Amino acid sequence: MDPGEREWIDRFLSHLALERQVSGHTIAAYRHDLLALAVFCERRKLASFAALDHIHLRTFAAALHAAALSARSIQRRLSAARTFFEYLMREGSIKRNPALDVRAPKREKRLPGTLDADQMGRLLAFRVDDLLSARDKAIMELFYSSGLRLTELVSLTPGALDLRDRTVRVVGKGSKARIVPVGGHAIVALERWLRERAGVAKTGVDALFIGRAGRPLTVRAVQLRVSTWARRQGLAQHVHPHMFRHSFATHLLESSGNLRGVQELLGHADISTTQIYTHLDFQHLAMVYEAAHPRARRR
Repeated sequence: MDPGEREWIDRFLSHLALERQVSGHTIAAYRHDLLALAVFCERRKLASFAALDHIHLRTFAAALHAAALSARSIQRRLSAARTFFEYLMREGSIKRNPALDVRAPKREKRLPGTLDADQMGRLLAFRVDDLLSARDKAIMELFYSSGLRLTELVSLTPGALDLRDRTVRVVGKGSKARIVPVGGHAIVALERWLRERAGVAKTGVDALFIGRAGRPLTVRAVQLRVSTWARRQGLAQHVHPHMFRHSFATHLLESSGNLRGVQELLGHADISTTQIYTHLDFQHLAMVYEAAHPRARRR
């Protein structure tokens, strides 16, 4: 590559700093990514950035993938190249942006965190002796019993519960309603909470879960209460409300193998969303296999 070509990188970084007032951390990331592109050009004997085409950029992305860079890092480098080439077009150095149609490998889906049955039992095994502990017990038992989203839980009203039928009516994404079973432990906790709630509920407040002052609980308040109880119960990992939903789905799938049923209970419109839990189930089976099969691994 011609020596003057690298000067375009310095001009571009100055443009980011002075005209767009980008942070120093971001500029350093751009520099790192664009120098990697310059090295690629030099190894391919390309004299200038104008000599790059979309095939070169795909080769660049493939080389990064072969070097075991994560999909996120490859996406960042291609994004840096795309923005850089837009600048070069504006300056008249190139006529087209070769990175426009080049895509990085898809990022792997991160598997959701879960608690196993013993950990969940430990988390829920606290004594109810006041208003807040009664409410929190009901919240967490209902989360685990019925796999609710956090937003679904905070929007519940007492009228959504049918304790005799042991169900709860939930309004999920896209205002789609579904009826979900409620387990026996959750029923007991909810009955206790409804008695406590009657003493603090304000007129006109129809939320099922409320605070000591009678106002509806916020999403953030539920998150804080869950993490507080996890610490009190001695769980090492960070526990958040959505972990109950993940654990609910995983434990049901492990026991039943009924993916369609779990999809309905979770309120997923597309079964591909539910299928991530099959990976979690396979991990569980793989661990069982490794521990139990006499020829699973070298001793």
